[in-house]
Amino acid sequence: MPTDAPPPARPDTLLPPPAATVAATDAPPIPAARAWAARYDGRAGPAIDMTQAVPGYPPPPALLARLAEAAGSRAASGYGPILGDGVLREALAADIATTYEAAIGPGDVAITAGCNLAFAMTMATIAAPGDAVMLPAPWYFNHRMALSLRGVAAVPLPCLAEDGFIPDPDRAAALLHPGVRAIVLVTPNNPTGAVYPPETIARFAALARARGLWLVVDETYRDFLPGHAPPHALFSDPAWRDTVIHLYSFSKAYCVPGHRVGAVAAGERFMGEFAKAVDTLQICAPRHAQAALAWAIEGLRDWRIGNRAIMAGRAEAFARALATAPDWRIDALGGYFAYLRLPDAAPDALVVAEHLAAARGLLVLPGPFFGPGQERHLRLAFANAEEAVIDAVPARLALAGNR
Repeated sequence: MPTDAPPPARPDTLLPPPAATVAATDAPPIPAARAWAARYDGRAGPAIDMTQAVPGYPPPPALLARLAEAAGSRAASGYGPILGDGVLREALAADIATTYEAAIGPGDVAITAGCNLAFAMTMATIAAPGDAVMLPAPWYFNHRMALSLRGVAAVPLPCLAEDGFIPDPDRAAALLHPGVRAIVLVTPNNPTGAVYPPETIARFAALARARGLWLVVDETYRDFLPGHAPPHALFSDPAWRDTVIHLYSFSKAYCVPGHRVGAVAAGERFMGEFAKAVDTLQICAPRHAQAALAWAIEGLRDWRIGNRAIMAGRAEAFARALATAPDWRIDALGGYFAYLRLPDAAPDALVVAEHLAAARGLLVLPGPFFGPGQERHLRLAFANAEEAVIDAVPARLALAGNR
């Protein structure tokens, strides 16, 4: 028998499939949009990538130096406490207490390897396969993906343009059913940029408490809120630890998304169970970044205020630029994002987004990437674009409205 004969063919049914929950989860959206741009020939000028919420400038040299020093230390090479290094937990607890004018201690805080993982581990703690979680729609696609991977259903809470994309607690109450374990809020919102009023957040907290649900509030972009008033009063309620879970990210405020550090603030009852998920999925967050950020919270307070001013300036520049494109309407603007309504004559968002990337070199995300009912919207993340780049956006949009 020849030794170089090909192996016998195997039917596809013998190939092991991925987990059904993974197969049912949408692919990451940002690579899809960037794949459209691979066909762009450069005729409209350099590509403008507004797909990803990423800071457009590096952290200050003092933080870079501390990150480098800590990364080379022996201490950073070892495992750390499951819920985070004490020095960062203390510093963040003090910062939360200052921001929200409430009593928060280090025992209320856990450090995670980014806020996406904070959300995923939170869901692993509070929702089992077959349960459901209410998400504001349009939703942050990674939240939806995290639920899908666990076999947890997402219950859309429609947030309407005419309401400024602010979720309605009464609408939420009508949509709740016995399988729902938690309500998620995201403010400032991704993808819309909408900022939820404190009174709206308070009403959701009351609803969650009345129904025996968790209220998960993702405040990744809270450092970019205007003014100095507390974003909400949840932490002033002595019973907040019973139902509220607060999520935070260092990525945006400190321009360190690659170092993957986020956080959770919650009560002891939750933290005791949360530690199981943390120990299984991350063991500990990056040690060098924890050490550097513990200094940065206070050491870079003035720089963070300046960072907020830069983002506010870019939001204002975006609003000015779009005023020269009257066929396009900004339905919401805040944080890192503008949520644009397509002109009436334009095709739906998927078609327009592909055309903008492939023919005009403007990379944006179409509304359907953020859930049902978003066919007439695009999300543009302007944080990484200087004002001169933002000024070029209307010209890139000009041909899309009549396509």
